[in-house]
Amino acid sequence: MAIELTIADQLAHLHLNRPKALNALSFEILGQLNTTLGKIEEGIEAGQVRGVFVTGEGEKSFCAGADITELMGRTLMQEHEGARFGQSVFDRLAALRVPSVAVIHGYAFGGGLELALSCTFRVATAGAKMGLPELKLGLIPGYGGTQRLPRLIGQDRAMDMILSARTVDATEAERIGLVTRVVDSQDPTAVGREFLKPYLKHGLIALDMAKQAILRGMQTTLAEGLRIERDCSTLAFRSGDATEGMSAFLEKRPPVFKDQ
Repeated sequence: MAIELTIADQLAHLHLNRPKALNALSFEILGQLNTTLGKIEEGIEAGQVRGVFVTGEGEKSFCAGADITELMGRTLMQEHEGARFGQSVFDRLAALRVPSVAVIHGYAFGGGLELALSCTFRVATAGAKMGLPELKLGLIPGYGGTQRLPRLIGQDRAMDMILSARTVDATEAERIGLVTRVVDSQDPTAVGREFLKPYLKHGLIALDMAKQAILRGMQTTLAEGLRIERDCSTLAFRSGDATEGMSAFLEKRPPVFKDQ
């Protein structure tokens, strides 16, 4: 399998293992990724997963994008269905109830960067390179890049990256907000585990409500976003975890959340 999944210590490690092709995303691999996300969702509901990190095999590439050899000679309907399926898989990753982080080590181009954009966070090692180079092929991003990138870094910067098809390095990516931080470590697995540590102590209900309030609020007006926040806050207050968290604070002890 080109998509490997390891679940340990409440973390799901999703690993792209196709180094000879720079971990490129064929349609078969997108299918494997979709199936693997289903297993991660089951792990979340079973209380086994509280965070997800994504890495790519090898020193050269996190994920070099789509498998170009598969993109030639398709019908109009096949092209449309391919984009729809890729978007649906990345939407599934974005919708996970727990935080996720893409550890970008090496190249993250095209669909590879769109995969990273679907995660809650992105962390880059010092030598990472990122871009959406589709216009060089007479194409445009089709797995969410034209929508997620401007929401993350702003319209002007996204226009610059997409229309120029240029590559940005880790330093620029951090400066413009494309990645959360740049790290010196060259061990993506260790980086992913260390990054997610602070999130593991929180209850799943509060994590989910906060994530939903931010993501849904960013798609609408401030007034509507505040309404979404009120609703999510009220739902969080009704949980047993909220009672436990406030009781633990008053009793000066660590809370024991049960995701209820």
